[in-house]
Amino acid sequence: MSDTTDKAAPALPEGQEQDQDLGAAGSQLSTAPAEDAPNLPSLGVIGWARWFWRQLTSMRVALLLLLLLSLGAIPGSLIPQTGIDETKVAEFRRTHETLAPIYDKLGLFHVYSSVWFSAIYILLFVSLIGCIVPRTWQFVGQLRGRPPGAPRRLTRLPAYTTWRTEAAPEEVREAALALLTKRRFRAHRAGDAVAAEKGYLREVGNLAFHIALIVMLVAFAWGQLFKSEGNKLVVEGDGFSNTLTQYDDFKSGSLFSQYDLDPFSFSLKEFKGTYEATGPNRGTPRTYEADLTYSAGAAGKEKKTTVKVNEPLEIGGSKVYLVSHGYAPVITVRDGKGNEVFHDAVPLLPLDGNVTSTGAIKVMDGYRDAEGEREQLGFQAFLLPTYVPGNELASQFPALLSPVMNIEAYHGDLGVDSGLPQSVYQLDKKNLKGFKDGKGAQLRKNLRPGETLTLPNGAGSITFEKEIKEWAGFQVARQPGSGWALAGALAAIFGLAGSLFIQRRRVWVRATTGDDGLTVVEMAGLGRSESAKVPEELGELAGILYDRAPGAAAPEDTDDASSDTPDPQAVPAEGAEK
Repeated sequence: MSDTTDKAAPALPEGQEQDQDLGAAGSQLSTAPAEDAPNLPSLGVIGWARWFWRQLTSMRVALLLLLLLSLGAIPGSLIPQTGIDETKVAEFRRTHETLAPIYDKLGLFHVYSSVWFSAIYILLFVSLIGCIVPRTWQFVGQLRGRPPGAPRRLTRLPAYTTWRTEAAPEEVREAALALLTKRRFRAHRAGDAVAAEKGYLREVGNLAFHIALIVMLVAFAWGQLFKSEGNKLVVEGDGFSNTLTQYDDFKSGSLFSQYDLDPFSFSLKEFKGTYEATGPNRGTPRTYEADLTYSAGAAGKEKKTTVKVNEPLEIGGSKVYLVSHGYAPVITVRDGKGNEVFHDAVPLLPLDGNVTSTGAIKVMDGYRDAEGEREQLGFQAFLLPTYVPGNELASQFPALLSPVMNIEAYHGDLGVDSGLPQSVYQLDKKNLKGFKDGKGAQLRKNLRPGETLTLPNGAGSITFEKEIKEWAGFQVARQPGSGWALAGALAAIFGLAGSLFIQRRRVWVRATTGDDGLTVVEMAGLGRSESAKVPEELGELAGILYDRAPGAAAPEDTDDASSDTPDPQAVPAEGAEK
């Protein structure tokens, strides 16, 4: 990444000149930038800027930033985040009065949108691009060029073999060129030798790995900025339209707009759940299925589908997941004159794996007490889908085998008109009074389907109807960029595998006429790193070429049946002459 200028070099002794020649032949087996000794600029803003850029785009800094990014994500997993669960954040603030202000200043309650995390993210992005772009252009230049010519002394290479043959040098070079080309080497004639190179996919894999990291970073950032996720509880027979006001809770990325919501609607026709009836896994869910009727767009045609766990409904860029299930008993409340003031299915929240459920029934309007005064009623409900006498605390099975609902009755002010938010599943008993039974205790009774609890003093009644509906909890998620993130992850895996298991190597074959008139064949190989694959491959190539240009009999004993044979493992000593 630094500028270089060709200058006339002084003459070197023969040995040093040969070393320099070998270095040129073995160069550019990688596109990694050369690690120059630091040369800090002494003056000038431009000099310091160039030094900072070189440091930022070095691979070691990119790895350091990647490590910092991983470490920075740890508090995002351990500390409650405002964009995920505001309730847990508020609870953390109440229970940790000392740590909470510190976390606020450090941005630990919103790690992924904090300034320091964004800075690491952007620096890593810039570092990878600044590192990859010059390496890519350098690699393209290598692909457009040819493998370098053979070094003057092939004996100095780590894998080397030689023999003499009666075939002409030109025939040997033609045979070597054809052989190397057939073995998918990029080969060409270079003077009295054939130069070949193979293993370019190693650098392709290396570049693909780093480009895949950039794709993953972009996809992750895009997904975090434009994502949306909302939950909705739907009772059998009810429906949902994909608008913000329909969600029970909703969270989104900072650049998300309500216009990004996919237009669709659906209604829950029936929920079906089956459970293991016997054995050690008794009560474990076997199937959860929600039969839906849905339509896409403002005037879309209605279609039927079944949503299962881990089998979402996909509409546009949104996925509708089935995430929870419970019961919604149908409740009827009448005043003292027998007028119906409430009739609806009331969803109850499960407390355990056997769907022991609890909830609140709130009668806010239309009710008048025995004196005709307006008042509000509240009932705390506790449902056991499978009730066993003697066990009043928990259901024994998740299915509706023997349902019983315990009811506690209250009257007064529910607090819904105060303007303060409250849970629909709990009663605010601050301004409520409990109805009393004949003994002066809190009125409480177990009801089976079809039974009624009569309130004292002509206050009315509450009926647990025989119909018990079921509800399903759906999560509507929109995660743009997830496909690109998956593609980047797969590309990174394959690219890393290629950069680890493919070796870039070069082979040279030189054929010259010796002093005795025979052709001297020299073969040598060089890899980017030490590996047994280079001499093994060279030995295989030498064996094939030897069959096409067999060795000649030793000149000092022509009757000897033995002849020169290639031995790629034999590496001559430093400076040996052949």
